[in-house]
Amino acid sequence: MNGGSVALVAGGGLLPLEIARRLHSRGEPPIVYSIAPAHDELFEHARSLVVLSRLELEALLADMEAKGVKDVILAGLVSKTFMYEPAMLDSTMKKLLAELSSRDDHSLLGAIVKVMEERGFAVLKYRHIIEDWMAPLGHIAGRRPSQEESEDISYGVGVASHILPLSFGQTVVVKGRAVVAVEAMEGTDLTLRRAGRVCRGGVVVKMMRQDQDERYDLPVIGKKTIDNMAASGLTCLAVEAGRTIILEPERFKRAASKRDIAVVGVAPCRSL
Repeated sequence: MNGGSVALVAGGGLLPLEIARRLHSRGEPPIVYSIAPAHDELFEHARSLVVLSRLELEALLADMEAKGVKDVILAGLVSKTFMYEPAMLDSTMKKLLAELSSRDDHSLLGAIVKVMEERGFAVLKYRHIIEDWMAPLGHIAGRRPSQEESEDISYGVGVASHILPLSFGQTVVVKGRAVVAVEAMEGTDLTLRRAGRVCRGGVVVKMMRQDQDERYDLPVIGKKTIDNMAASGLTCLAVEAGRTIILEPERFKRAASKRDIAVVGVAPCRSL
């Protein structure tokens, strides 16, 4: 930290809440800017909380400057479909989007970070705050994968190594060494549901591109992931060790055991 106030730009989900809670517990309550509907508990852990009804990047930057913010943490789910909703964007965001030759996650988030850095803010990694929530290598939860599931994991990692450099396919669903579904802008949950409509049974492989900036968009799994897999008849989950966040790990492990779903951490994907 640079000694000034810390801002947490919070999307949806439990991750921003946990980061705010931990910062507060060590005497560094953040100024929270909530892009999603604010979780009630955020009020308890924030120095102050600003709820953003739309993506007003210029107003956000100006408010952070006025409040003496030096460091910024970006965490939580923000649907990329906002780019198709002009009413949600201010002129700064519209200009940023217009100037991008590619509007994939990597390019879009990278451009927002660049704007912040040009205004003098340091955008920080947050993994050290939640290191105990990072997925380990090897068996994580539930039963161990079957031989067929292990073969599908290897196949899925190979597929991911080809498509992740294109900034999509963070989640791939495989069955019998064939691709059932690939994640695009719809997100993981809808990808799992779509896979369940194609066939029952299958392996979920969740990775991130090798050069992805870890200051934003680290893959996240949790109990909801397990519940959606079970509803879709998916039986095994493989995630990238050291680069995937497991929300509430003990609750996650109990859910995997209850649903008889195998969960393992695999080595980082080596893009081709």
